[in-house]
Amino acid sequence: MKGWSPQSSARAVTTAAPCPRRRARSRTCPIPPTAVPEKAAPTPETTAHLTERLFSRLQAPVPTVRAFSTPQSSRPVAGAAVWALGRLNHVAVAVPDLEKARAFYRDVLGARVSEVSPLPEHGVSVVFVDLGNTKLELLHPLGKDSPIAGFLQKNKAGGMHHVCIEVDDINAAVMDLKEKKIRSLSDEAKIGAHGKPVIFLHPKDCGGVLVELEQA
Repeated sequence: MKGWSPQSSARAVTTAAPCPRRRARSRTCPIPPTAVPEKAAPTPETTAHLTERLFSRLQAPVPTVRAFSTPQSSRPVAGAAVWALGRLNHVAVAVPDLEKARAFYRDVLGARVSEVSPLPEHGVSVVFVDLGNTKLELLHPLGKDSPIAGFLQKNKAGGMHHVCIEVDDINAAVMDLKEKKIRSLSDEAKIGAHGKPVIFLHPKDCGGVLVELEQA
């Protein structure tokens, strides 16, 4: 062929430009925007209805608070003994060494303590520790039949023995408690460490606590 050479053929091949590819067109359909409904303007009828509901709530009755009522059992009954509890007189603590316990409250804690008072009718020796608003009563066995001796056999280091609460009428209290089936350690009140009538209530009827009632 006229004018043909390998070099010219190679140049023709290398300089030939590739055919451009056509871009695929998207055939997806556009999504129309969601139509947001417009809020309807309140009508006079709607406004009147809302106003009526509001006033009905405001005019609703307010619940009343009931006052605590006195239990029927604590109200005085005709012919029943009337009495009342007073203040806490003392807390009694049984101690194996009365002089050592007395020195602890006096010399270590700086409290005012009494002298030792023997009470043979109760089988104890006592020391009172003045605390201002109440007292501690330190108890130690006195005699062979002391009730404190048995307590200390079970509690070698000592411990709380009873609480004493004053009453305004101990005779009325004794009568009333007997009617309520509350047992006591004696049939009637005896003179206690303060020279006033006292009586001890059985711990099994007092939640496990030995309670002493004393005439105020």
